[in-house]
Amino acid sequence: MNKLDKLAYKLTKKTYSKEHFLALLRTLFGLHIDAEVFYEMLIARGFPLYEEDGFVGLKTAKTNYLDQEFVLVDIETNGSKPESAQVIEIGAIKFKGMRILDRFESFIYASEVPEYISKLTGITQSDLLFAPSQKEVLLRFKEFLGDRVFVAHNVNFDYNFISAKLEQLGYEKLANRKLCSIDLARKTIESERYGLAYLNENLGINTLVSHRAYADALTAFKVMQMALQRIPEEIKSTEDLIRFSKKGLKSAAKAAQ
Repeated sequence: MNKLDKLAYKLTKKTYSKEHFLALLRTLFGLHIDAEVFYEMLIARGFPLYEEDGFVGLKTAKTNYLDQEFVLVDIETNGSKPESAQVIEIGAIKFKGMRILDRFESFIYASEVPEYISKLTGITQSDLLFAPSQKEVLLRFKEFLGDRVFVAHNVNFDYNFISAKLEQLGYEKLANRKLCSIDLARKTIESERYGLAYLNENLGINTLVSHRAYADALTAFKVMQMALQRIPEEIKSTEDLIRFSKKGLKSAAKAAQ
């Protein structure tokens, strides 16, 4: 469990007075930090804190998951590692419950798109020739995301890739709560496999395009809708849902090994 997850876990148990919350930040992240500045930085990075009557809490711990706004994200890149590659297309869907609220879609300029990426996605360098810069698009996406829950099919790839690129551009990494639609599907939907293309066909979603950012985000959104209809009644808050999606994954991995 990383430090942000530890902080979120503690905030699911109770709210803290501002003074005690700042002390908690020093304990978790280092006694040398300026806790007040770090608190403001967490909010700017998308960690969903709120302050009420002198107490600090976590929005996702008190929000019912059906009232929570999520942003489902898919990216296409021109390589697998953010140190040597970049995002070339991003698609995202903002939704609450079963309703789409907004969408985000953009190409991103790149000077090179390897042939194998073009074969996989259909995106060529000429498609990106007049596209906006990575900095412009990622900053617009970050504003679109706000402090909402970041969802993706294999969330760590998309989340960590975008975070790394923001850091390379001189900005702070994301601190949003995140949810993996693969993990949630495994907990709620019977299937032999959980790759997006397989689910698209076998669940009868039938999105016609694959390996394009917005189309894949739309497919994952439909998987999420099916999963959300199968959530046990005892799951109430967004944090409950995040924990439910992860529950048993370590033991399953050990069994597979």
